[in-house]
Amino acid sequence: MKDIFGNAIQKKRRGLCKRCAFTGYRPQKMPWGFDEMDPTCLEFKFRLRESLEYLIGMGYADFLSGAALGFDLMASEIVLSLREKYPWVRLIMVIPFDGQADRWTPEQRSRREAIIEASDKVVRISHAYDKGVFFRRNHFLVDSADLLLAAYDGQPGGTAATVAYAHARGVRVLRLPPVRRAESRAAG
Repeated sequence: MKDIFGNAIQKKRRGLCKRCAFTGYRPQKMPWGFDEMDPTCLEFKFRLRESLEYLIGMGYADFLSGAALGFDLMASEIVLSLREKYPWVRLIMVIPFDGQADRWTPEQRSRREAIIEASDKVVRISHAYDKGVFFRRNHFLVDSADLLLAAYDGQPGGTAATVAYAHARGVRVLRLPPVRRAESRAAG
């Protein structure tokens, strides 16, 4: 079976491990920006780790990441760290196109490459950029997953579109807002 772009849709593997894909904001939309030592970010990473361990306990073993700055790389690093405790867990990197990180800083590229090197599988959607490549990557993630874990609090953009696509495809969505509700009310 193929999706609207002609990509093969991954069949759900009933009876085997479940798959979880990630979608979420880039650093510019996160309340802490690029400062991952910010207490709000550290608290978010703690909740993300707890969520991933819960999902592993529920039978999720394959985790798909779109390899983007922000939530994707953060979640990928936590999955890799959890392999010590859960060696059956796999990380699958879904790269939209070969030059995705060309405009990133050297530190960002190095972080991404280390994650890709440690991952279990790499899927490339395209070798070259075109205006639909990120949509195809996001659709591939959703179409390959049993669950979409979303760092999402309602802001418009690519994450919102991916969440909407998951709902339309009948894929369950677990929202993990970057800031807990009580914190966001106190800040506002």
